[in-house]
Amino acid sequence: MGFLSEAQKEQFWRDGVLVVENAMTAEELAPLKAEFASWVEESRNHADDYGHTLDGRPRFDLQPGHSAESPALRRVQSPEEVSEVFANAMRNARVVDYCAELLGPNLRFHHGKVNSKLPGSATQVKWHQDFPFQPMTNDDLITCLLFVDEVTLENGPLEVLPGTHKGPIHSHWHNGVFTGAVEDSIVEAQSENIQKCTGSAGSVCLMHASLLHGSAANLSDKPRTLYITTYYAEDAIELSQNHLPSKFTHEIVRGQVSGRVRCSNYEMELPAVPKATSFFAQQEGADMG
Repeated sequence: MGFLSEAQKEQFWRDGVLVVENAMTAEELAPLKAEFASWVEESRNHADDYGHTLDGRPRFDLQPGHSAESPALRRVQSPEEVSEVFANAMRNARVVDYCAELLGPNLRFHHGKVNSKLPGSATQVKWHQDFPFQPMTNDDLITCLLFVDEVTLENGPLEVLPGTHKGPIHSHWHNGVFTGAVEDSIVEAQSENIQKCTGSAGSVCLMHASLLHGSAANLSDKPRTLYITTYYAEDAIELSQNHLPSKFTHEIVRGQVSGRVRCSNYEMELPAVPKATSFFAQQEGADMG
């Protein structure tokens, strides 16, 4: 018996997005919450982004305005590399089985990160598609947003435009700069179709990598923390430099190596790899150095 119903699978491929409740129990979530809480405490000792990822950029991304009194740790890059708790979730969470049911039995890990909006956080994510950040020979990629905290309408939920994964791959370049966002007019023309993805802690939002999405600021007094992992069909091969390389990138998490490559018919502009800590700097226009 599978983990997803046929109706859920049909919804995912129709809309490009599916929220599944109870993907992780409270007991399974607790270690992830505790680990992130310890990183927030550690961030009080830093005024600037800190730590080191595989490509030399900082691992811990601090929102502008962060301070010891009011910490604003908004991203942890590749937490699996520094935490057995997150590495275990990346490999063994039920989320991985959902992706295998949708994409096929042979599945690889692409990258992971924790995105957090602490109470009052001004961080917004402009509308974009994930696939232009990570072009591959085919687009069987799923971004999984595990709700470490409850996600409500007030604390900055993911906003999506269902069905846009079947449409064009939009440019994320503007005036010669890779901004990591699409033109506002693209979303404005479809604004009446925007769907907000909410759910209890332990839910997961499965999102096709070509789906248009963004999120607003956290206007509540409750945090909104997500553990985000991306998995892809084993027969896809990267066509540009990984934006978030990890020692676990390309690890087989389900199935086996097929020795084959599968190609989709599409074209897009190649992305620019972030020079600063993360793509937040690209969207904020602070990644020019």
